[in-house]
Amino acid sequence: MDNVQPKIKHRPFCFSVKGHVKMLRLALTVTSMTFFIIAQAPEPYIVITGFEVTVILFFILLYILRLDRLMKWLFWPLLDIINSLVTTVFMLIVSVLALIPETTPLTVGGGVFALVTAVCCLADGALIYRKLLFNPSGPYQKKPVHENKEVL
Repeated sequence: MDNVQPKIKHRPFCFSVKGHVKMLRLALTVTSMTFFIIAQAPEPYIVITGFEVTVILFFILLYILRLDRLMKWLFWPLLDIINSLVTTVFMLIVSVLALIPETTPLTVGGGVFALVTAVCCLADGALIYRKLLFNPSGPYQKKPVHENKEVL
């Protein structure tokens, strides 16, 4: 009989913790941008949140279509961590600038959602960093102990 090894089944991105955090991040950023648009907040708030929505959509599509596995010449987890950190900084700046002055309630709501987005970005970066620390080269396949012994 042929020894057929079962194919390792990968969890779809949408059902993983990383996928849920990215989707939450997208929803919070879109909500913040919507509040800024409705409140007619200063244009940099709208532009920064719009840019972040575009980048998050890019990463979600990249992981859903598994293009990160196809294009191995680029180290996607590092780009994702850098994106999370840069997004955290930008969203903190936008949220502080939106919350400090006396403005409309919608601008304050957009600032609050931007602040929650920044916290979510930190969580996303921490998840990716943790995965890189514990699993740097892909899925770990445990070998039996008796195969590790050297023959003299």
